[in-house]
Formats: sequence, structure tokens, C-alpha cells
Amino acid sequence: MSPKPSATKTGGTPNVKSAAACQKAAPKQPLPVADRLKRLFTSLCAQIDGGHFTNAIKTCDKILRLDPHDPDALQTKLFLLLQTEQYAAALAMIEGQGGEGDEHAFEKAYSLYRLHREDEAASVLDRLKAREQTDDRGVLHLEAQLAYRQGSYQTAADLYNQLLDTAEPDSEEQSDILTNLEAAQKHLDFINSGFLHVLDALPSAVSNSLLTAPPPQQQPVSALASVAAVSASAPGSAEDAAKRPKKVRMKRVPKGVIPGVTPPPDPERWLKKSERSTFTTKRRRGGGGATQGVVEPVGSVPGPGGKGAGSAKGKRKK
Repeated sequence: MSPKPSATKTGGTPNVKSAAACQKAAPKQPLPVADRLKRLFTSLCAQIDGGHFTNAIKTCDKILRLDPHDPDALQTKLFLLLQTEQYAAALAMIEGQGGEGDEHAFEKAYSLYRLHREDEAASVLDRLKAREQTDDRGVLHLEAQLAYRQGSYQTAADLYNQLLDTAEPDSEEQSDILTNLEAAQKHLDFINSGFLHVLDALPSAVSNSLLTAPPPQQQPVSALASVAAVSASAPGSAEDAAKRPKKVRMKRVPKGVIPGVTPPPDPERWLKKSERSTFTTKRRRGGGGATQGVVEPVGSVPGPGGKGAGSAKGKRKK
């Protein structure tokens, strides 16, 4: 069978890539600011609905980088900072907006209250009440909490009673008001009559000494500091600290190990077995290697074959 003729290349045009494929892809144009803001606000709403407040704060920062004066983003970020208990950051944000922060006076007062700056919070609340001339429930709640923390239990109880009269029955607000009112009332009862009952229950000698003793004098701050320095520099304190057992970090404890109960690992586990203190050489049992045949002593009785057992040779292996 004759071989098939080989196909010859025709003189056609060479394979050349199209001009469109050779051209580099044009750089993608960025989206307009309005479209980017729309996408970011859509993500922000989804993050808030899902409770992802930390990511929502980052999204607010992205929006504010595009539009630093967007009121919705500013208000949302302030709300998220308060929800995540970042009161110092919320206060800095309010004060960084310029002015005295009257637009967010309530948020500023609440942040100051949570940062234990009660006097400043009270002054901000007073300016807020003088400006609005209304009894807002949030302002009344915060004012009652400030009064309780500052020791004005009667004022706190009056404010809680005022809130209780207008609260919805069987609501969460009513439950919180009743709890706070009970705490304020207990303090008032002790101040008005409770301490007298406690004094009556004491032995007469103790009560008389308390009544006749002069009031305690307040120590200056410098004296307290010197006493603390002397106690800290005492020699026994360092020894006690050295003797005190260190707390075991449970993150470093292997699984299934109980500190103080599980026996400690062998300290020689990293050495070879022959180098450990518990290593002993095993002695071989006697007997040596096996022999082929048995050698009888000289003078033994010859066997039935006429040959003495002493000259008997062991059987050879075939």
C-alpha cells in the first residue's frame, strides 16, 4: 500500500493575532462618588441589621472619607460608638465637630456619665434642660442616675417616681425603674432610720465609745502616699511575692492535663534510653549457642553397634 502523500503547506497568510487582542486592556474607570456612597450605605444598613457594629463603624469611616460632612454617617457612627461602649471615642467625635456640642448634648452628657465625669455631665444636662424647656424621658433617666451616683438618693427617688407614673405597664422600662427606685429607697431608709437600728443592736460599750469618740480626721494625700511607699518597700513584701505561687496559664496547659493533679512529665524524656538514670543492662541467659550432637565422656559403655559412645560423632546435616 503506497504511503499517503504528505500534506504540503500552502502559501497562505501567517497567523497574526488580531489588533484588538494585542491591545492592552484599558484601565477600569472608578465609579462616581454618588454610586460608591450608595453601595456603602447599602452595606451599612445590612451590617447594622445583622448586628455587625464593628464592621459598620469601618463602613462609616469609608463614607466619611468620601464625604466628611455627611450628617447620616456622622449620626450613625456616633450611635454605633455608644452601642459598642466606646465612650471616649464618642466624646472625642462630638467635641471634634466644633462648637460646644449642643447638637449632641445628650450623647455628650451620657458619655461623660459613663466615663465617671459626673460634674461635667450634670452641667451639660443643666444647659440642655434650660434650652429645651421640656422633660424628655431620656434626660430624666440620666439625671436620676447621676443623682444616685452622686449620693442624692432623695432626688433620684423623686425622679424615678415621676418616670414610673408615665411608664407603660409591664414594659422593660417599668422593670428598670422599679429596680432603680428600690435601690434608692434602701439607701434612704438606711440614712434616715436604718443606722439607728444598727447602733441599737451593738453592745452598749461599743455604742457609747462611738458616740463619744471625735470624728475621724481626713489624712492628707501626701501622708497616704508616704505610707503606701513604706509598705511597698518593706522587705517582707518582696519575700511574700517570691513565695507566692505563680498562676498557671491555662492556655499553655496541654489538653487533658490538670495542674497539681496530673503527674509531671519525665525530665529525662529528651535523652537516649542508654543515657537515662533508670537504664540497666540486661544480662543474657546462660547456655551459649546450640551444638550439633552430644559428646559423651570417655569410658562410657559402647553402644550396640560396637562403637563407644565417646567416639561417637554428631550427625552431620545433609
